[in-house]
Amino acid sequence: MSSDTDRKFTLASRASQLAQVQTNAARDAMRAAFPQTQLETSFMTTGGDHNQSQALYLLGGKALWTKELEVALKEGVVDMLVHSYKDVPTVLPEGCEIAGVMAREDPVDSLIVKKGLPYKSLEDLPDGSVVGTSSVRRVAQLKRRFPKLAFKDVRGNLNTRTAKLDAEDSPFTALVLAKAGVLRLGWADRISSDIVPPTLYHAVSQGALAIETRIGDERARALCRAVTHWQTEWRCAAERACLRVLEGGCSVPVGVFTQLVEGEGQNGTLKITGCVTSLAGDRHVEHALEDAVASITDAEAIGARLATILIETGAREILDEINVDREKRIGEAKTEEEKAKIEAAIAA
Repeated sequence: MSSDTDRKFTLASRASQLAQVQTNAARDAMRAAFPQTQLETSFMTTGGDHNQSQALYLLGGKALWTKELEVALKEGVVDMLVHSYKDVPTVLPEGCEIAGVMAREDPVDSLIVKKGLPYKSLEDLPDGSVVGTSSVRRVAQLKRRFPKLAFKDVRGNLNTRTAKLDAEDSPFTALVLAKAGVLRLGWADRISSDIVPPTLYHAVSQGALAIETRIGDERARALCRAVTHWQTEWRCAAERACLRVLEGGCSVPVGVFTQLVEGEGQNGTLKITGCVTSLAGDRHVEHALEDAVASITDAEAIGARLATILIETGAREILDEINVDREKRIGEAKTEEEKAKIEAAIAA
């Protein structure tokens, strides 16, 4: 290893176009803060990229996108991982930490209509229209308000999904995608409309970029802290704390929305809304909290409190049913490999 003063840092991520754009943005922000520091990038294909045919529900949850990258991080092959924060499990591997969180892009979801069709919103779509999304959270919430639409799983990176949408023989009328990724790829003109709360609550940490490092790598941590946006970090901390309590070891379809009204200095008032929706969309539990925050610990406490309220007001029954469904699928699996894929739960 070279000395700390001439050390070269490698930022790694998945190999998709969006992941590369995000990683380059983190690298460029660090270069602006530390012009003399050597920074390079590395891109890897992960388990989630290999399997583009099965629904995330049947695969490996969020860890599909991070596991191989974290092995490289822990072995010292790379120094930092740049993630879409919503893809990061709420419990990290031993020895790893989220050292930086960059300013959040708009976290809402957006409707992308097939080229050539005139529709602008979900309300405009004819009955029976097929809407593509890989997210159980989106399907569960949208079934409540749009029971006459059909929802079909669509996998792949954003380039692949939009190509599937626009194909002449496509079954899809539209897709629902995270707005942040669409904007980062420069595709703002493809957005037909945003789908905002209370119609659709977004995923935990959606729109934010997280930078993961090895615990104890203080030089890498300093680079990450220099590009951290504390307001985004606190909002995401509250959202992730809520999800962590609700999960109980399993991924669940949770929607959130947060706002931070800043006070004087690094403090303010945090507002957070969370919801849990049954897979069929027939039951929905929602609650909101608002409280003063003066630290990231305060933000996490509010998120955890919200989760407890959701559990006590009906979310537990919904989550138990989701776990029963998961166990049923595991029981029907014929091989250990199938069981391992089903074991992980609902992502995004």
